Order: sequence, then structure tokens, then C-alpha cells
Amino acid sequence: MTVDVDVVVIGGGAAGMVAALRAARGGQTVALFEKSTQHGCNTQVSSGSLAAAGTRWQRAAGVEDSPQQQADDIVRESGDESTRPLVEALCAVAPAYLDWLNDELGHTLELGGDMRRHGMSVPRLHTDPARSGGLALVRTLRAAVAADDRIAFVDGTPGIGLLSVDGRVDGAAVLQNGERVDVRSHAVVLACDGFAANADLVAQHIPEAVDDVFQGVSTSTGDALGWATELGAATRCMTSFLGSGMVVPGYATRVNPSLPFRGALLVGLDGRRFVDEHEHGYSSLATVLRTLHGRRAVLVWDDVLHGPALQSELMRESERAGAFRQFADAASLCAALGVEQDPFAATLASFVGWDEVTGTRRPLSAPYWAAPLTSGILATQGGLDIDTTGRVLRADGSWIDGLYAGGGTAVGISGPSSRGYSSGNGLLHALGLGWIIGNHLATHR
Repeated sequence: MTVDVDVVVIGGGAAGMVAALRAARGGQTVALFEKSTQHGCNTQVSSGSLAAAGTRWQRAAGVEDSPQQQADDIVRESGDESTRPLVEALCAVAPAYLDWLNDELGHTLELGGDMRRHGMSVPRLHTDPARSGGLALVRTLRAAVAADDRIAFVDGTPGIGLLSVDGRVDGAAVLQNGERVDVRSHAVVLACDGFAANADLVAQHIPEAVDDVFQGVSTSTGDALGWATELGAATRCMTSFLGSGMVVPGYATRVNPSLPFRGALLVGLDGRRFVDEHEHGYSSLATVLRTLHGRRAVLVWDDVLHGPALQSELMRESERAGAFRQFADAASLCAALGVEQDPFAATLASFVGWDEVTGTRRPLSAPYWAAPLTSGILATQGGLDIDTTGRVLRADGSWIDGLYAGGGTAVGISGPSSRGYSSGNGLLHALGLGWIIGNHLATHR
């Protein structure tokens, strides 16, 4: 069976849906194939926070920022100057798609002034007022897709390969109800979720994360990488991934990553601080946790920090799961979590936390809240090499006609390792590339 459309999109996460919506806006007919909405996408399990600079929300809050400043911050954190052209292109379009989400799609946004993250020179994470997480963003985009009669969203239909003639991609093959369907088009957008759920590829490219708690979605199997490389596509930064040092072992939930920047305390099971709490983002913190005994640490905070921390859906999920507890004193905390009591008591007595939001310093006071932490992997950041319009590149720098990549299929903007990830990079990359690719396809055939 063969079907003809203007654009085929493989992957129904943020990158794929934004690309489809923007291409359809230009009059293109789009077939959007999703492997499984039941199993979800990485956008769905994200915090839903959108990093953007020079926005109207920042201006209203008196925050001076610009896309160039954001790009400089990201490249400084990653240490990979080769990513600058793509980073600058993504930062440049972020304010426009935030306006679009808020004004046209009804996804109300605000600036998270309290959402401080390592490496951000000013507050630039934007979120819905309820801080509902990535699921709310996915629902907004799916509603917009469903309302556009130029887009056919086909669930439960994984891609199985690319169609090509004389080196040019002219469609994709999908598996629908157990039968192969060839869908011809003038462009194919690969917008899948990377390979973090593919144990063989993780062991091959990022062996340090093999024993990490997996925090992504099961559909992240990296299939599209093989289809494209068979056509000569190049890959980059395959050792890069989004890790998290905020994962609660035994629960596979995460605590609010702002806590270390609000004055919470990090200790190892020996009861001693092992890191400056402000020194790492949550991804690079995971690299430190991997070096600790049992890959275990404990995060400690108090009632002053607890209320603000619960504004995050990630934190609320952990609360519902019972992943953290309140302790009347240091002794009961140590007994429950296996922390050496005497060193911890000394650490706690000398600790004065720094809250970046209020600019204040203070010690923690009983009762204490605490959660054990370990290292996790959420998504891969390596993938197909692309140019600043999302076209897939060969090793010689030429592009494969008709083939575009975004989402986890495309190389990310965090450099060659998990240490270079800046908070918000994943959705900046996903929505930004979807926006760029979709707008490009709307005006190019």
C-alpha cells in the first residue's frame, strides 16, 4: 500500500508536533506517525520548562536578557564551540514560539523567577502557572494537531525505514496494523526520542550510564539512527546524554532540581558534603554521584524550602510516591537513610545554605526533609548531524535531500558528555528544531 502526502513526520513528541503544525500552517499536508502515545515521549516526562531569552515575560519582570546571552551561556557550559551555530539558531527563535504557544495555542506561560539553575546568568525558564510538567505541554500540542485538518496523526504506527531514490529521501515506510505502508512525500522529518532505552546502544556509546536508573520512555530505541546512517548520514556526540542526580532510588521519581540552589544540603552516606551544591546542574551532578559509594547521596532541606519545592510537578510526583520523608531530628534521619550520624551532625552544624532566589544565607532547622539520591539517565543527546535548518548531513558536510531531523534523533546542543547539559536544553532543542524545520518546509518544496 502506498500513500502520498507533502511531509512525513516520524515521532509525535514536541519536535514532531511543532514541525507538523508549522508545515501545515504553510499549506502542507502532513502525516504524523507516533509509535505509542500510551508509552509517551520524553517531552511528556520532562519538567515542561522552556528556556528562552529576550521574552516579553522577562521584560515585564525587569530581567535583561537576549538570545545571544543565552547562547553564550549554553556554549560556555558545554565547552563545545562547534555547536554555536545551531545553539544561536535555536535561541533566536525561542521567543517567537513561546508567544505562539501562549497566544495562539492557549498554553499560558510565566517566567519562573525562582527556578534558578546552574549556568544561567539570569532567570529564563518559562512554565505554565501550575507547573504541571511536560504532560501539559504535550496535551496543548496534541489538541492543536487534532484541530488541524491538514495533519493526520496516526498512533500505534512506528516507522520502519526510509524510502529513497538516487540518494534523495522521498518518503518513509511505517507499520500500520501489522502491515507495511509506504508513504511518499517530498520531505521526511525524523523526530524520535533517541536511544536511551536501547541497552545495546547505551552500552556501546555511553557505558558510564549502563547502571543508571532509566528515567525516559521505553520507545526511545534509536531506530531512526540506523535508517539514516544507511543512507550515509553522519552522527555526532554519541557519548552525550541527559543525566540526573536528583533521582530517588527505589521510586524512579525526581525531586525538584532547584533545591540545591535554594539552600538544601547534599551529603554522602558518610555524612559529609562531597560537592558545592551550586556547582553542578542536575545532569553533571549525576557524574559526581557515580563516583560515590553505592552511587548514593542524600539531599536535606527544611520547611522553609519545602513549600516552594512543591510547586514543581516533579516534586509532587515524588510526594505522591512517598519518595521523601520528614524527620524530627538528625539522628532519626541518619538511622532511616543509612547516613553516618556523627559526621552528619558536624556537617549540619557547620552548614549555612545560600538561597540564590532571595540572596540570603541561613542554616537548616529541624524538622528536616530528606531524600536519598542516585544517578539516572533521561535521554541521549547524541544523534544525526544536522545544519541550522535541521537538514541531515553526511560526513563531508553535504545534506541528504529530503531528510530532516529533530528531537532525540538529532544531535543535541550539550557537547560530548552529560556534563555540558544546561537545564532546558532538551525542550529548547525539540521545540526550536520543530519550529525551524516546520517553517522551512512551509516555504520550500
